[in-house]
Amino acid sequence: MPRILAIDYGIKRTGVAVTDEMQIIASGLTTVPSETAIAFLKDYFSKEYVIKVLIGEPKQMNGLASESTPIIEKFVADFKTAFPEMKVERVDERFTSKMAFQTMIDSGLKKKQRQNKALVDEIAATILLQDYLLRKMI
Repeated sequence: MPRILAIDYGIKRTGVAVTDEMQIIASGLTTVPSETAIAFLKDYFSKEYVIKVLIGEPKQMNGLASESTPIIEKFVADFKTAFPEMKVERVDERFTSKMAFQTMIDSGLKKKQRQNKALVDEIAATILLQDYLLRKMI
């Protein structure tokens, strides 16, 4: 079966998570510099069968677009140009970074380890993907 991939795109870094082949469990894959995200995905898609990509949609508490929306919209447009056949679904990413940081605390990571922003981005993408999988099962 194909995998589902989630992207937490940011100005500097992009967190990437992927499901297992049964689409049951989300796992962090990596964090890449945002300027290399498309190249990384081209390589990954050449090796793995991915049927759908979730891309985080940043929103403010009131549901309106955040200030980073234009940057992410440009990435979405570039992604669709690079991968016109790939199904893309936008997913609300509010609180994923805060949840990722709390997950790091709960798992006992030391303060120095919790300062690793790349790990926060990867965990945020994983949370985004796992939440999607849970909603899909309901």
